[in-house]
Parts: sequence; C-alpha cells; structure tokens
Amino acid sequence: MAESRKVVIVGIPGVGKTTIVSKVLEMLKAKKISASVSIFGTIMFEEAKKNGIKNRDELRKLSVPEQKKLQSMAARRIASINDDVVIVDTHAFISTKEGFYPGLPHNVLEILMPDIFIMITSRPEEIYNRRMKDTSRDRDIVSIDAIKKELDVTSAMLSTCSILCGSPIKMVLNSEGKVDEAAKAIVNGMGYNNGS
Repeated sequence: MAESRKVVIVGIPGVGKTTIVSKVLEMLKAKKISASVSIFGTIMFEEAKKNGIKNRDELRKLSVPEQKKLQSMAARRIASINDDVVIVDTHAFISTKEGFYPGLPHNVLEILMPDIFIMITSRPEEIYNRRMKDTSRDRDIVSIDAIKKELDVTSAMLSTCSILCGSPIKMVLNSEGKVDEAAKAIVNGMGYNNGS
C-alpha cells in the first residue's frame, strides 16, 4: 500500500479555508481518491478537553509549552491516518500573549512530514468583511493593517516549513465567489489534474 500524501492547507481566519477544503474533498472523492480532512485545531481541542478546556477558542490562550504538547499529540493522530490523501487543515501561526507561535513547529513537521503546503489567501478587505459577518466563532476584531500582517506572518512561517521539509508551497487566491476555481487549483497542486 502506498504511503499517504500529507497536504497541509493553511489560511488565516476569513480566507474561506473551510469552504474550499470541503470542495477539495468533494473533488478528490469524485476521482475515487480516498481522502480525509484533519482539522488540526479540532484534534488539539479534543485532547485539551481532557484537561478541562471547554471552548476551542481557549486553545490560543494556553501557554506555549501546553500548546506544543497538544500539537505533538494531534500530529501523531493525523500521521497514523492511511487515506491516499490526508489534508491537514490548520493555521500557520497562533496569536498568543507571548507573540506569534508557529502552528507547524519543527516537532510537528517531523511527525507529519507534509508533501506540500498550500496557503489560501484573499484580499485583506475581503478577509475583514468575512470576519465581520462570521458570528459562529469568538474572533478578535482586527484592522485591515493587522490582517495584512497576519498574511505576511503566514507566508513567512510557511516558507520556513517548506525549507525544513523540502516540500513545495502553492499559494491559492480565494476571490469572492471563486471557491470552485480555488479548489481546482489546490487539487491540481496536489498532482491530481482536475480536467474533468
């Protein structure tokens, strides 16, 4: 049996990552490729709940050592999945009181060994508007300048991950109303030509 292809997809809140990842999964399954999505934060939260954390948004308020431990636990769970494609839906960083903490530190990369990194991005104004409309999460209110900084930090973190793993990065723009196009670009980036 061939080894699973690990695809890390990152994007800051408001780029439309969850919607696009769902569409990518549909496209892969239509091609008869066994694929699954592991939402890194959800798996971390499942582990954190055992220690009394009650809300996923509380994860980013944990100390760096606590986050590091939870990240390793989540990475081991994901690494054990045997689908043809394992999509790891995550963030390149977490804003903590100590500063920007990498969502994919070296210990996590060593466990996951990703084959490709995909960064979903959007225009900062679109991200701002999407965040303002999202009432499903306890999000911090930020300015467009802060969103630009988050995009820069994501790009820098992902570049470092790429160097450490020797795996490529693909940047995919999610323009308003263009989810299908963004998903096709990701499927193509994985090496599954979507010429359907």
